[in-house]
Amino acid sequence: MGIRRKARELALQALFCMDMTSDTSEEMLQRFCDHYDPPAKARSFFLELIRGVNNSRALIDQLIERFSRNWRLSRMSCVDRNIMRIAVYEMLFCGDIPAKVSINEAIDIGKKYGTEESGAFINGILDSVRIDSEALPLQKIPDSHPQPAD
Repeated sequence: MGIRRKARELALQALFCMDMTSDTSEEMLQRFCDHYDPPAKARSFFLELIRGVNNSRALIDQLIERFSRNWRLSRMSCVDRNIMRIAVYEMLFCGDIPAKVSINEAIDIGKKYGTEESGAFINGILDSVRIDSEALPLQKIPDSHPQPAD
């Protein structure tokens, strides 16, 4: 498993925990890290994903809801919604990661941790976000993480 894949999967687990407990604090993140001890090589990208998603959650959630036909975030599975949050964060703020890579990673992780329908559901919403962001691109924030291979 690649370093970034490991970071994404751990970020999903941490965001799931934070979502279920309604606690996105640094203390909760530290407790997660103490318990699961993210590998050193994946830690910086993992932390960037968690903090980035939490800091941009309002924008990210707005985009996901905008492109999810008849689905409110609260009705989506916690796994699917957090996978999509990670992917949307990457598409908006990680200039070194092509949108299609973020989407493919999200689909694969959704198939692993979600339901039979997760891959198609995630793909549909994220592809719509991608198309919209390519039509009206936002200024991406330069990446601050090292360049490990996927």
